Amino acid sequence: MLKTTEFNKDILTHLLTPAGPLPTIQDPDGVYPYQSYVETSNRPVIKTYQFVSLENNHMKVEICPDLGGKVYSIIHKKSGKEVLYVPQVIKHTRILPRFYFVAGGIEVSFPISHTPSQNEKVHYQLDNAKDRIYVSVGETELRFGMQWTVEFSLGANDEFLTQRCLFVNPTNKPHEWMSWSNAAVPANGDTQLYFPKGNVLLHEDELKTIQWENDGPNTNADIKKMSGYFWKKPECNAFGIFNPSEGIGLYHIADPRKAPGMKLWSYGSDRDEKWSLLSCMEKQSYLEIQGGPIADQSIKHTLQPGSTNMHTEYWIPTDKPFDINSIKLPNQILRPKNYIPRFGWPEEQGVDVWQKLIDACSKKDACFILDPSTINNYNWPPSGMAKLGDAFEWALKCDPNNNDQWLYYWGIWLGGTGKLWDSIYKLEESNIDPANALLGRLYYQHGMPDKSKAAFDKILNPSLSLHPQIVVERDKTLEALGGDMVPVRKAWLDKVNASEDEWIIERRIGLLIDLGEFDQAKLLLENTEFQKIHQRYVRKGLWKKLNEKSGMQLNGMPKNLAEDDLAFFGAYRAFENKQIKKHEIYT
Repeated sequence: MLKTTEFNKDILTHLLTPAGPLPTIQDPDGVYPYQSYVETSNRPVIKTYQFVSLENNHMKVEICPDLGGKVYSIIHKKSGKEVLYVPQVIKHTRILPRFYFVAGGIEVSFPISHTPSQNEKVHYQLDNAKDRIYVSVGETELRFGMQWTVEFSLGANDEFLTQRCLFVNPTNKPHEWMSWSNAAVPANGDTQLYFPKGNVLLHEDELKTIQWENDGPNTNADIKKMSGYFWKKPECNAFGIFNPSEGIGLYHIADPRKAPGMKLWSYGSDRDEKWSLLSCMEKQSYLEIQGGPIADQSIKHTLQPGSTNMHTEYWIPTDKPFDINSIKLPNQILRPKNYIPRFGWPEEQGVDVWQKLIDACSKKDACFILDPSTINNYNWPPSGMAKLGDAFEWALKCDPNNNDQWLYYWGIWLGGTGKLWDSIYKLEESNIDPANALLGRLYYQHGMPDKSKAAFDKILNPSLSLHPQIVVERDKTLEALGGDMVPVRKAWLDKVNASEDEWIIERRIGLLIDLGEFDQAKLLLENTEFQKIHQRYVRKGLWKKLNEKSGMQLNGMPKNLAEDDLAFFGAYRAFENKQIKKHEIYT
């Protein structure tokens, strides 16, 4: 029996607060052209999501195109049990690259770890063959314009889910990429970890290499804090977990020549376990087993113009534990590569606005011109749309009354494509507040706080000036200018001193330390209940700064700082905050 079904499902969903109106160019906590987020609502709303299922006599698989095409659920029919971690709620947590990660299911990432569109609607297609059914999900991603397709399939007698990934670079430039398949499964104290012998890179508060057979944990209870394990040269290519208390488990296998990546991630069963509860309603921990075509998450490969990359992985649900050395790589005949669909731009991320502009330019249709003032603040021109440069030049000629706004969007797009100084020149020509706000960030990032301050000072709109994102960016600039700017910093931060925005509170703490008001800084730092956030260490930096400047000899880090202890590792950020010397780049 082979069956596919399309259906809708209501899921409780917590709403997100965007970081702000600034495009994520040069933002270490973002990835252009996608927006980043800073808060998740405490109370959810009911939202309807589209699903498609694959089913045979052994398993039923639910896939959600509205959540980046992830596998949402796998039911093992013999036992009637759910295999994956399904938290029954969409509750976003602060994890890179956009700080809106949702745990659960199987997520396939591309072109960076945790796909930028992992919670956005993507395309999907159902295909039926004589003895196999296929569901393909994917899109042309906005950052580089590369295409990704993940094809899930079931054969009539398969006791495993086949996952085939196709990555295509249809552009005329090479682009870096990484990809991991991340399966979240329930984690209990007795969760058994079945991984091969060999050298393993352990990522905790420090990086070190261990021998799995001697030093690795046997169960989740043996892991005491959040930990990532990467296998360097495993003795076999299969791995997985089994939960004896629930009588269900999941295993993974792939051809090591195509997909050698092997990772285990756990929050452990002790002090960090609460981090694993951020995405759920019922208190149930989870861990992740991951595979992919790259050895670890500090590495990126390059996809050349016109080239493709394809690999296949298999997920095996079971109601009994397996000997991983006995798991054999399936020998299947799948449809030819050219039958795998390749999808276009996403439909619901504002791309149609920019495509209409390109189309009008190509047709020289002066009768149609987009009113730039109607474009949503967070709908930034995709850096992956290469033809937008010509379209902006055409718009300037056809619509001179809106030149300031077209120059602003052109400058944003240039910055998003990496042409930062061309971006600055266009933004300097624009005479609108959002352009000055973005210039303020770009000048600061490139070591020119004086120019940054001048740009921020040109903002006339009081609502924009007092938006938390702008207040924070301006304060960074004023701090970089030195002690003479302390009164100016205080004047701006006093305008928002009742704000409960966490990033403003961080800046206020930093100012109190600089003013020598150490007791007040300590009180504010210790009494703010921050949301937990991964791989951002601003609050710990403030605690260290307070310790150094005050001479208080503070003991330990307050738990409420809510930042993890992980050592820096992994190419998770699209942009790292590296200032460039002024004389090297600007005259």
